[in-house]
Amino acid sequence: MFVKRDLDVNRRRDLEVIAELVHPGDRVLDLGCGDGVFLKQLKEARSAEVLGVEIDADSIGRCIANGVPVIQGDLDNSLDFAADQSFDLVVVSHTLQEIRRPDLLLKHIVRVGKRAAVSFLNFAHWRCRLQLLRGKMPRNAQLPYQWYNTPNIHLGTIADFRDTCREFGIEIIQETPIAARFPRLSYRYPNLFAVSAVFVLEKR
Repeated sequence: MFVKRDLDVNRRRDLEVIAELVHPGDRVLDLGCGDGVFLKQLKEARSAEVLGVEIDADSIGRCIANGVPVIQGDLDNSLDFAADQSFDLVVVSHTLQEIRRPDLLLKHIVRVGKRAAVSFLNFAHWRCRLQLLRGKMPRNAQLPYQWYNTPNIHLGTIADFRDTCREFGIEIIQETPIAARFPRLSYRYPNLFAVSAVFVLEKR
């Protein structure tokens, strides 16, 4: 079972889904890798060749302590350190909504990765909609911040993400809704019932 950034594993089913995509010996790039625990576990359990990118200095120190190679970098800049198709899998988990230009990052990840796995928070979840109807900004286990200190600057939905991929010629080859409750409804109506989703992407 895989954990990331010291979060409760029950809230990170997305990382379990992503881990299942990694084959022995794969080259894996994790953008916004936090403390590197997820990459460390991929390295140990899958013999993956891993590399993280992180902007926070404290998190970089924890990556190094965990034995994970890491580059300090801003994901709003191009991934010019990586050649085309140089990684088997590029991971962006619960990070895309914090980037100033997520559309550009999506283009970069399908360039440098043979596949990309994006774990995307769904702001159209029914609890979020209910809180907005009550006149309050959404807060839940996946969105624990107050409106004034949240790092989330783009509030997207699963439907928005699909449309963006279509617009930029990115193929969604797998979509896995992540449910807090009502798993069957989450698969049937993910934009309403899934708290997030893992998308596996390729350049079309």
